[in-house]
Amino acid sequence: MHGLVIRNTGYSYTVKIDDTNEILECKVKGKFRIAGIRTTNPVAIGDRVVVIPQNEENAGLITSIDDRKNYIIRKSTNLSKQSHIIAANVDMCFLIVTVTHPETSLTFIDRFLASAEAYSVPVTLVFNKVDLATKAENDNEIDWAEYLDNVINLYETIGYQCRRISAKQGIGIEELRKELEGKIVCLSGNSGVGKSTLINALYPNLDIKTNEISDAYNTGKHTTTFSEMYETDKGYIIDTPGIKGFGTFDMKKEEIGHYFREIFHFSQDCRFNNCTHTHEPHCAVLEAVERHDISESRYNSYLSMLDDENEDKYRQGY
Repeated sequence: MHGLVIRNTGYSYTVKIDDTNEILECKVKGKFRIAGIRTTNPVAIGDRVVVIPQNEENAGLITSIDDRKNYIIRKSTNLSKQSHIIAANVDMCFLIVTVTHPETSLTFIDRFLASAEAYSVPVTLVFNKVDLATKAENDNEIDWAEYLDNVINLYETIGYQCRRISAKQGIGIEELRKELEGKIVCLSGNSGVGKSTLINALYPNLDIKTNEISDAYNTGKHTTTFSEMYETDKGYIIDTPGIKGFGTFDMKKEEIGHYFREIFHFSQDCRFNNCTHTHEPHCAVLEAVERHDISESRYNSYLSMLDDENEDKYRQGY
């Protein structure tokens, strides 16, 4: 039987069977679990799988995975040589970010976008809590409204779609709901950016559990502890646990620049084909950074990913 993985608790997988809509709680076949798969979760939310029913009621065994059209992957937090697949076979990912309460770092955004580029996942940046991005009343305050405008302008200039919303205030929700129709959409982002609140605003009948921001640290508390796919009127939405950091996985040093759209664009004019865009003469990317055609924040994110690659080689004895 074929089915769709709609829930992952870390120990078992909930699969919705195609022909019958039956829900089975499934384990992974032992040999399949270790057969050359370098991820902490060999089966991911959104996977299409083959299932064999077991003797126990509503139980099954996953024996194989269909080829994935794409997936969102990050380096495992505790196992540096392994990765974790956040979701597979998605039509779109909404990366939920906030400029304040809490502030999503641009480095996190850039690392996520680069990984999504590498694995063919379309991403829309959804800026939540825009009602909290207020103008400064004096020179001693941060003008969050201006900062929000600048960040959105940065990513729209590169070519990423950006949406302004407030899940609590209902701002931009109807427009976002229309974009979800007929699609499998994954919601991802740091803890506390309002993923679960957004899902409740989009689909109140789902009644997803939410939590408050920690006042002491201005960070989110983990509300979602496992990934789950919810069926909507015209598609599916995937809620994922909050991510503190985003380690990139299995990228060759010379390929990293390919996943930064503007760096790849300017790199076509570099003197050397294997240019790392760090020190080489006549490097078109460095020249673009000097002219501010490539933002300093994006270039620094690129450098941080090069450092990741160098650290991996050091740990592995290269």
